[in-house]
Amino acid sequence: MVCSTGYSRIEQEYNKNYERLKERDEAYTQWCDEIGVERWVLAFDGGHRWGHMTTNLVEYINSVMKDARNLHMTALVRSTFYRLNELFTRKSTEAHEHLRNGFTYSEFATKRVEESFRRARNVVVNRFDRRNEMFEVRKMQDGTIYTVNLAQRHCDCGHFQVKRLPCRHVLACCANQRLDWQVYVHDVYKMSEICKVYRDEFVPMGDPSTWDRYEGAKVIDNWTLRCATKGRPKSTRYLNEMDSREMRGTHRCTICGREGHSRSRCPQRAGPSSARGH
Repeated sequence: MVCSTGYSRIEQEYNKNYERLKERDEAYTQWCDEIGVERWVLAFDGGHRWGHMTTNLVEYINSVMKDARNLHMTALVRSTFYRLNELFTRKSTEAHEHLRNGFTYSEFATKRVEESFRRARNVVVNRFDRRNEMFEVRKMQDGTIYTVNLAQRHCDCGHFQVKRLPCRHVLACCANQRLDWQVYVHDVYKMSEICKVYRDEFVPMGDPSTWDRYEGAKVIDNWTLRCATKGRPKSTRYLNEMDSREMRGTHRCTICGREGHSRSRCPQRAGPSSARGH
């Protein structure tokens, strides 16, 4: 229910899902209110997410860098540099090839528009102005009505303003009045704009002996990360009531009753011959 609420693309849909969640338990809605709707609901994100509701996009870069995670610092930086250079070079080549082959929009945008075309059926479109800007779209299956404003890039379903791609209702309006639907696709989906992402190129690092001397901040070692040469590593845990052994104080010898040593190291303990005699 929280996921459904987060994916709400219009305020009315959010209010309905929010009330359903609140009926289940007000503790859920109180927890969500502390986050802030602009950080987890599509309807209030200000158009910054473009329909994405996951951080897994960063996993694409992680898949490129996963083999370099356990390297030493210098090797890690070098591997990161060359791997990202290879990624940008390959993606730039692919983008320019698609542009030369006549692909106007990205593969993502093309698939989404084709899917919307297949779903833009069994609807009735009514025009409400002579400028071909305001429409009413009614689904024949259930009678649901959507208002489409092409001038403001708005549709009651919410897909148009969230993803900046024409939804099935917008495509139905364009087909009804023979309008060019490509006008309503945001420029960010054009291959010419995607090529600009990879416009900047990496510069070879050269031999380290030719680099200028670094005069910036110095790295200060963190002593807590140093490995002890011998003995048991010092614990940095915060003790709690479960750590009764560590919290009960100094150990006492069970033979002499003094602190600072155990019975195995007690000077009053019988020697090996006595132990064998027992």
